[in-house]
This record gives sequence, structure tokens and C-alpha cells, in this order.
Amino acid sequence: MSIQNKTFQELDLCNSFLFAAALEQPEICRIVLEIILGHKVPQVSVHAEHSVLVSSDFRSVRFDVYASDKLQVAYDVEAQNENEGNLPKRSRYYQAEMDVSSLRPGEDFNELKPGYVIFICTFDPFGEGLYRYTFEERCLECGLALGDGTRKIFLNTKGENDANVSAELVHFLKYMEESTDAYVSQVTEQSIIQLHERVTELKKWRKMEGRFMTGEELMRQRERKGRLAGLAEGKAEFILEFLEECGTVPEELKAQIYGQRDAEVLSRWRKLSAKVDSIEQFIEQM
Repeated sequence: MSIQNKTFQELDLCNSFLFAAALEQPEICRIVLEIILGHKVPQVSVHAEHSVLVSSDFRSVRFDVYASDKLQVAYDVEAQNENEGNLPKRSRYYQAEMDVSSLRPGEDFNELKPGYVIFICTFDPFGEGLYRYTFEERCLECGLALGDGTRKIFLNTKGENDANVSAELVHFLKYMEESTDAYVSQVTEQSIIQLHERVTELKKWRKMEGRFMTGEELMRQRERKGRLAGLAEGKAEFILEFLEECGTVPEELKAQIYGQRDAEVLSRWRKLSAKVDSIEQFIEQM
């Protein structure tokens, strides 16, 4: 069954809506980070679907899950289901946005904290059959690490090198695409069991299901209209229809939404409009 045809209860963790909701709980986010990184992570604070806009003149970026720990290490974690062929450049841009937003005017560059950009892919982004691809800046001549404190990690749920990674990571990546009681009954890691308890709890929450189902239906309606009136306009109308449930949408905001032609930005606004409780919250996070 395709992701688009699943009910809320049938969703797997690779669905971006469910993924952001699950990792919005700090302890679950910390557990997932420990599985991915293979070492202990201190207490984290989390902002699900977090926006960064350095200037209105430049493109904004929206992270699925943005977190930082007690040591002020920053983490951007993304669930990626489609191979758009741009992950290396996206990871570069996301890291740059994280850095710019974390350094205050006048602060020394040495104040930049370590940062991880992590993509969890339901496809092999580099075709080498690995569960995990880890990149950092190194000297081409001698292999010396640059030491800028950044790493980019791409996980692949279709990996084949089980002997080279932990069983816990393999089970987590399998769980991303098979988030079921039946699968969890076969694993012994408490981390996967705890993650599944969180997912199960979310699927029982009627408010969360209502937002998902309403969003899916409006998305289908607006995208059908979008094929006739233009995809961007269809997405804009979807966003505005959802926001109107929260109150009167200011004309300035309407003009901004209708004027946006970046498909990725509109998709992020669409997801945000389905989650916020007020127009003010949408404006703050867009």
C-alpha cells in the first residue's frame, strides 16, 4: 500500500507528519539520536518542523526535527521518502542555515557549536548498499580532518551491510517502514519498543488523527484543483483553507502565500497549516 493511501493508524514512521510528531517528545528524539550516532546523547530540547529565515531576501528552510542537547550540539533530522537527487546540496544548505542562525552578531567563529544534518532515507542515496553514510570535511591530500565540528549522515532503510552496523540501527531503520506491533514483537531493543509505544500513543490521539485526515483530504482536493489552476495556487488555497479554521487570515499573509512559487516552501507551509492552533503560530513558524 502506498503512503498516500494509508489511514492514520496504518502510517509508518517514515511519514513526515508522524515522524515529526513522534520526535517532538524530547526523550524519544534523544533515543533516536543515540541509535543513529552510536553514542550517548544528553538531554535534548526539540522543535518539530522548525523554520529558519535569515533574511526575507533569501530562501528559508524548514527542518522536520531540529534539536539541541545540553552541550549545545545541534541536530537536524529529516525523514526523506523521495529521491530528488539533491541531498548533498540540501545538506550543505541546511548546515549553513543552522550555523548562521546559531551565531550572534559579534561572537567569535570559535563559538560555533558542533552540528549534525541527518537524512533518514527510504532509498539508497548513494547506491553503495550501506545503512549509514557519514561525511565530514577532510583534506584531499593527507586525509586530515578539518575539525569544523560538522557531520552529515545519510541513513538508508534498504542497506545490506548488517555486519558493519549495530543490530539496533538495522532494526530502527526497518521500523521506519514497518511500524507495526508484529515487527516490534520480533525485536528485543528497549529503544525500539519505547519508540513504538510513542507511535502507538499518537495513533490513538483523535486530535492528531483529525489533523492528519483533514490535511490529507484538503490536500487531495486542492491538488486536484491545482492541476487545473496551477500547482502553486492549489497548494496556496489548501494552506489558506486550513488557516481559515483558526480565524481571519490577514490580507498581507494571503498575498504572501499566493505569491510564493517555491514548491518546497509551499509544501512545508502546507504541513505547518495542518498542525498549528492559531494564525499567529503559523506566522511565527513559517
